[in-house]
Amino acid sequence: MSLPTQLHDLTLVELAQQLRARKVSAVETTQHFLARAQTHSGLGSYLAMDEAVSLRQAQAADARLANGSAGTLEGVPMAHKDIFVTKDFPTTAGSKMLAGYRSSFDSTVVNQLAQQGVVTLGKLNCDEFAMGSANENSAFQPVLNPWDRTRIPGGSSGGSAAAVAARLVPAATGTDTGGSIRQPASFCGITGIKPTYGRASRYGMVAFASSLDQAGPMARSAEDCALLLSAICGPDLDRDSTSLDMPAEDYSRQLNDSIDGLRIGVPAEFFGEGLAPDVRAAVDAALQEYTKLGAKLVPISLPRTELSIPVYYIIAPAEASSNLSRFDGVKFGHRAAHYTDLVDMYKKTRAEGFGDEVKRRIMIGTYVLSHGYYDAYYLQAQKIRRMIANDFQQAFQQCDVIAGPVAPTVAWKLGDKSADPVAAYLADIFTLSSSLAGLPGMSVPAGFGEAGMPVGLQLIGNYLQEAKLLNVAHRFQQATDFHTRQPAGF
Repeated sequence: MSLPTQLHDLTLVELAQQLRARKVSAVETTQHFLARAQTHSGLGSYLAMDEAVSLRQAQAADARLANGSAGTLEGVPMAHKDIFVTKDFPTTAGSKMLAGYRSSFDSTVVNQLAQQGVVTLGKLNCDEFAMGSANENSAFQPVLNPWDRTRIPGGSSGGSAAAVAARLVPAATGTDTGGSIRQPASFCGITGIKPTYGRASRYGMVAFASSLDQAGPMARSAEDCALLLSAICGPDLDRDSTSLDMPAEDYSRQLNDSIDGLRIGVPAEFFGEGLAPDVRAAVDAALQEYTKLGAKLVPISLPRTELSIPVYYIIAPAEASSNLSRFDGVKFGHRAAHYTDLVDMYKKTRAEGFGDEVKRRIMIGTYVLSHGYYDAYYLQAQKIRRMIANDFQQAFQQCDVIAGPVAPTVAWKLGDKSADPVAAYLADIFTLSSSLAGLPGMSVPAGFGEAGMPVGLQLIGNYLQEAKLLNVAHRFQQATDFHTRQPAGF
């Protein structure tokens, strides 16, 4: 077999076609991407790799390609955010608390991709327990943005976004609790989608905030994401109580539908004070491109957008404080070396194992759930969450999809917001509300802003409208080339 000279320049869909046609082998493909990952290891994207495991999976994929039993993604290499547990690779969730931990099983998302023939290249860096917007909260190393190594890639799925943008892997898994797929996708100039809450199983995902966490794919194009989402989504009722009892579907089925007459809602609250001029210019240009494709821009209002920050930073830490109570040094993970009794062991283990941001959120969450504060904070936040969801339903009576910026600025410099957690929290202002409502949302490369850094266009759909979102994104990508651009040196 002859190896294409620019194998990493192929999209995931193109690569899958090359593999099925046996123009390239899974082993050759895997070796190519493993070598690229080693060459560009300075980005900090990977936390774990195992060449022997990956090549063994590739050999099995080649055998299936040869005997006609290949899956839809047979031989395609991917890497997984280190929040998904895996049998063959360690799972740390970016935390010292889980350094060296190995799961006895694969998460449902990893397993479903493996059933379609995906070869796992390794585990990708992330903010500790998925808590962060910059990937600077990883306990092991920060991830660098391949467009400018002095800048952050976004978080918490920063390792996934940087690896895809740098062509170290054709696609990767991510998770999105308050924007952790969309924001790094925007900052790194790739495509990423968070499906409707409950559409992808959370089984085997290290939990942060259980009513918000959702898995999704990150890749070059909407077409790639559609193929991956079809493999990832589906019911998992026996293992995930929040899984929707709905059959898997083909998310590629509407990709080429016309968007003539499509009503795109443009929320006034997404274009007010705080939105950087360069981001606004790129998003406005993208919206104008949609009008050329026949879509209509409809002014709408999401009046409680600004409340999404306090609501999210009450609910998510509350759930985190409960979920992370299991990390106590007893059954698995880090345990303090020296202690006097059980309580002392708990205290020292958690003090040593958790980073500052995780401790901050545990303390906030414990406070808002405590006696005397539960009604004042947590219960009120849940009521406003319902109002935010209702605002979206009112908006969808006027439009088919909602569009706006993913983040107020392009990626900032490493360390710029490390000393001010609230400044980092404010960077999630445009993604939090749809997460609180459980709606599907995605980021689509839409141009470049300050210092040539990527800008993403956010698209938000109504419940279970992933296929429509992907169609709207795909038609934009057929008319533009932002998703094909790649950072210099890669």
